[in-house]
Amino acid sequence: MTNILNTATRYLCAIPLGLALIASTQVEAKELRLGLITPPQHILNQTAQRLADTVAERSNGDLTITIFPSGQLGDESAMFTQMETGLLDIGLMTAAATSQREPAFVGWFTPFLFSSVEEAAKATETDAAQQMLQNLESKGLHAFGYTFAGMRHILMRESAVNSTEDVSGKNIRIIPFAAMNTWWRAVEARPTPTSLPDVYQGLQNGMLDGVDIDLDALVGSGFYEVAEHLTLTSHMAFPEVAIMGQASRASLSDAERQLIDTAMAEALAWGTETEIAAEARNRAMLEERITVTELADAESAFSTANQAFAERFGDHPLIQAFQQQSNELLNVK
Repeated sequence: MTNILNTATRYLCAIPLGLALIASTQVEAKELRLGLITPPQHILNQTAQRLADTVAERSNGDLTITIFPSGQLGDESAMFTQMETGLLDIGLMTAAATSQREPAFVGWFTPFLFSSVEEAAKATETDAAQQMLQNLESKGLHAFGYTFAGMRHILMRESAVNSTEDVSGKNIRIIPFAAMNTWWRAVEARPTPTSLPDVYQGLQNGMLDGVDIDLDALVGSGFYEVAEHLTLTSHMAFPEVAIMGQASRASLSDAERQLIDTAMAEALAWGTETEIAAEARNRAMLEERITVTELADAESAFSTANQAFAERFGDHPLIQAFQQQSNELLNVK
């Protein structure tokens, strides 16, 4: 009888302990928040979702990532501030917005430095590209690496772009970013910063004459429904930078950091490869619906704009190193 009572006592005492362990496991489960400005169907959101799925699977649900697309948490400037203060954990940020923290990222927008996403992706391997990421550490940010949203082209409401005269005096939507503003003003266009969710209506009501855009955003947002003339120029690459606030990173265990690092590297590589394939697919889809032309020798056509970019940003040592290393890597003489 005594043995039975002792066994029962041990069993009953173990129940609170078991419940405490369950509660402890529940408390230890972590949810990270990831923000970005692109709509859910965009390649960047697909990349973010792949990251989230991988992290949840490999952590058995103990570490999860909730995605906030379409600028739900504010514009990129606001999201940078949130990451720096710990209110947001991770962002897939345009290199354009990232240049506000580290000016050397402007080098990625050197006009006609790359002719394709494949070429731009190779340049992530340069020492200069890696140094740009490292420089964010002193800003309270940890950068994982790069992925891409496609090359930039020109979509117009009324006609194709055969020369810079076709954009002179036109309201061209740009990202609010000094490099794009400088480039477009040099050909006497009127660069018009507009948030991505407002572009469709701007084209529809004539407030915008055209947009500087990548094909994935063009297709995903349906801009071809309200602007029917696409001119392929590939005038700039459009990289994204995966970033985590250092406060959020410090809150993770070593194992959690390793999991995030590995899953992020895989997701970014997947995003780039997927975007390379999507470039051809998006072009084919657009050719069936709107007028698509390719501007012959676009680099020469926009020589004035290219010179303006060089004069304003070409003296930065890390930008110079990036341009040189990229050219050497691609065997461009």
